[in-house]
Amino acid sequence: MECVVQGIIETQHVEALEVLLQGLSGVPKERLRVHELCVKSGPNLGVVPSEVRLLCNLEQPTSTWTVRHVGAPMKGTGAEQIAVLVRPMVESKVSNNVLRFFYALGYKLDHEVLKVGFAFHFQRVAKITVTVTSLNKIPKLHAIDEAVPVTPGLQLVEVTAPTAADNYVEVVAAISSFCEHLAPLLHLSKPGVATGLVPTAAAAADSLMSNGSGKAM
Repeated sequence: MECVVQGIIETQHVEALEVLLQGLSGVPKERLRVHELCVKSGPNLGVVPSEVRLLCNLEQPTSTWTVRHVGAPMKGTGAEQIAVLVRPMVESKVSNNVLRFFYALGYKLDHEVLKVGFAFHFQRVAKITVTVTSLNKIPKLHAIDEAVPVTPGLQLVEVTAPTAADNYVEVVAAISSFCEHLAPLLHLSKPGVATGLVPTAAAAADSLMSNGSGKAM
């Protein structure tokens, strides 16, 4: 399982966000250039459609693919009362012929995108990952070099952490606490919940850039 929140930030404030994340985490960033393919099951694989994402970070010296499947989010009164989405998630390293394998199973390519940006990984009760990426659509099959921005001037920020059924409350609290430090720059909420931009972002970004670092937790 994983806990996740998302938000958007203007590209002009991303450098300030990076400064803040560096100060909060105390770890170096990881550069991302992720080729992501979304494949969906055909009708011969059952009545319930299945969606799987195949990911490869092109910034790595060798191409390593990961298969990722996300399930339906946790529901009920408890889930509705928390500001973080909790959902099942399975992720595994796979070989470079993974797309051919899913084609053989009857899956079809739905779309592919290129995500460019950076990530920070650090420990706060659980291992928290913060990714900041621009989303680019690939107009022709596997034509990565021709990718064009989906939302020019905006970037996606995602905060995730692995969890389990017996400790998700603690992980949700850790993510919520961490997100408070980012509040001057952006709103973070459950995926699919529109939050818009933060009116204080410009002033907060100016302050961070003049100070040169974030406040350590």
